[in-house]
Amino acid sequence: MRLGPLTVRTGEGRPALPAAGGVRTARAADAPGLYALSEPFMRTGALRRRTPHVYAARFAEFFVAEDAQGTLEGCVALRTFPGDGLSATGPAGVLHNFCVRPGRQRRGIGSRLLTALLLHASDRSVTEVFAATTGDGEAFLRSGFRETDASRAPRTWAASLDPARGSRVFARPLPGAPLSEEGVPAQPWPARHCRASTYTR
Repeated sequence: MRLGPLTVRTGEGRPALPAAGGVRTARAADAPGLYALSEPFMRTGALRRRTPHVYAARFAEFFVAEDAQGTLEGCVALRTFPGDGLSATGPAGVLHNFCVRPGRQRRGIGSRLLTALLLHASDRSVTEVFAATTGDGEAFLRSGFRETDASRAPRTWAASLDPARGSRVFARPLPGAPLSEEGVPAQPWPARHCRASTYTR
C-alpha cells in the first residue's frame, strides 16, 4: 500500500514536517531488492555490512521508493529504542541503511524517504530521531537534523558505533518533544559547523 498525503500537526514554534509521496513501507518480497540496493554502498564502506538474512528478518523497518517499473530506487529504515540517552524525553528512533541508487540521486528521493520515516516516527510517539554517518550528510541538514554528541542517543546504539569508522551523529527532535520558552528543543544541540550526508550505517 502506498502512503497517501500525510500531515503532522505541530505545536507553535515547532517546524512542520512536509507531506510525503511516492514512498511505501517495505514488504517481505522486497528483502532481496533491499540487499541488492544496499550492497554497493556496503562495498565502499558507506553502509555497515549486513547479510541478505538481515534484510529478510527486518524488512518491516524499511521504507522504499521505487520507479514505475517497480525497481527500488532508495530505502531507509527506522528502529526504536527506549529513551535512555542524555536527551531522553521519550522513545527514541534510530535511522539507518539510508541510501539512494547511483544515478537517481539529487532527484528528491532521499528527501521523500526521510519525510515518510519522520512522519512514521512521530505517529509512534518517538520524540527524537538519530542517525550516524561517515559521509557529509547534506540530506540530513535539509530535513532539520543537526550534528550532536553520541551521548544524547540511545545507549545500546551509541555503544555499537565503531570508533574506527569516524561516524558523526545527527539528531532531529519531532513534534511533541519538550521545548524551551524560546520554542527550541529543551536540550539543544551543541553548536557545531557541520555538513550532513546521504548514507547512514
